[in-house]
Amino acid sequence: MTNERDTDEASTDRHPRVPDGGAAGADDVALDPWGSATVSDYRKLFEQFGIERFEDVLPEVPNPHYLMRRGVIFGHRDYRALTDAMHAGEPFAALSGFMPTGDPHIGHKLVFDEIIWHQERGGDAYALIADLEAHSARGLTWDEIDEHTRDYVLSLLALGFDPDEGTLYRQSTNREVQDLAFELGIEANFSELQAIYDFDGETDVSHMQSVVTQMADILYPQLEEPKPTVIPVGPDQDPHVRLARDLATRMRYFGVTEAYASFEVDDAERALLEEAYDTLRERHGADERIRCRDAAAVLEGEREPGATDVAATTLDGTVTKLREAGKEPLRPRVRIFDRRATEEAFEALIEAVDGEKRVYENHLDAFELDRDEAEELARQVELDHGGHGFRLPSSIYHRFMTGLTGGKMSSSVPASHISLLDDPEVGYEKVEAATTGGRETAEKQRELGGRADECPVYELYAYLLAGDDDEFATRVYEECVGGERLCGGCKEQAADLMAEFLADHQDKREEWAEQLEEVDIELESDRVR
Repeated sequence: MTNERDTDEASTDRHPRVPDGGAAGADDVALDPWGSATVSDYRKLFEQFGIERFEDVLPEVPNPHYLMRRGVIFGHRDYRALTDAMHAGEPFAALSGFMPTGDPHIGHKLVFDEIIWHQERGGDAYALIADLEAHSARGLTWDEIDEHTRDYVLSLLALGFDPDEGTLYRQSTNREVQDLAFELGIEANFSELQAIYDFDGETDVSHMQSVVTQMADILYPQLEEPKPTVIPVGPDQDPHVRLARDLATRMRYFGVTEAYASFEVDDAERALLEEAYDTLRERHGADERIRCRDAAAVLEGEREPGATDVAATTLDGTVTKLREAGKEPLRPRVRIFDRRATEEAFEALIEAVDGEKRVYENHLDAFELDRDEAEELARQVELDHGGHGFRLPSSIYHRFMTGLTGGKMSSSVPASHISLLDDPEVGYEKVEAATTGGRETAEKQRELGGRADECPVYELYAYLLAGDDDEFATRVYEECVGGERLCGGCKEQAADLMAEFLADHQDKREEWAEQLEEVDIELESDRVR
């Protein structure tokens, strides 16, 4: 279950007993894939960037991961495409990449777990090492990258990734990804990358090229066949997801939309046409033909004298188009338009559409297909004529983990994170030294309760140490905010659990180290050092 976090730090009341995911970081929403900002108010992401609330789709997820149940995974784009595929037993995939710039830590474990969970649900799982990005955007040498690559792969395997059923690769050794990146680059331009990533005249070309390579990574699972694909990321990576969705659309031969007349409209105008059509259909019945001029008269009645805002301008524009169309019938239809299809593909599309249709120079209107049927038909024609037929990639977003010292968990600040390579005793000591959300004294803690929502140690329980045991995570939370749990004992328990986790994880890493040569991934680059 998920609930919004109490952000009133000045309050001296006890927090509501809601086991939320944990604390947030900096003060503003800044989605920079290479920056260091965190997001203090995740609610702004729903409003500003169109990320949907994961709690809305959670009931549709079969046996959801505890990160989903506890609200650590808080948002998504188009994840229902994945849940629909799971329920229907149809193919789906999950992919995420890891930039090998330091030791893998418990923040990375969130993404490892998300990939592994989707694999366990029958999905095609992909995990990649973003070594081209590490080299171009962060300046790491290939020797450094090789060392970190091995560490990331071992931890992923130790946590449960099945290399026989999944795919592991490095960007630098995957020629299919590089070829796809070249094709995607034709659909992108510098102005666009500048607007999305704030690139400027000092940005090197390799850095820009690494962005397009990441777009190819995101679409790579669909090269053999189009299928729903989810990319688990932190919200700072959302610019990559949005660009990948745009490029997937631009690579399609055909687009599909709904229409009511022969002329072109945007979404806002289409909504007005639908409103006018429904009004006239209700007024005159299903048998009477509705004409564009009739719809113009309906919409004219909604005009507000003197209004000049966007809605008024859209209304005026729609009325003008309807008037010019005059006696043309206004009828719902599905429109399939040519984006970048070959002439042969467009002709094949015309032949493939059964029933009543109207063919224009750059689009076709079908009157006996619904939108989903038209989408699948257009995709199949594209595939038959050498296109990819990409589906828009989906995404899920998890909260950032707060660093053990407060602020963001950072690979470059060892005390702020637990490395998956840390000795268990070191992990124990880091947890014991961690900042907490406790009160100034034990007496105040018992009186007012602890601030679990602002506590990095409670996050360790919610994100990792409680595992699949929701009751345990909830009990820790309620004991804290209820004043029964004091920070000293809480940290000691967390430290013990962390040491146990690290010991077990490293035992499994050692087991996999003996089998690593059998895993299909190149651990050593032959690139110039």
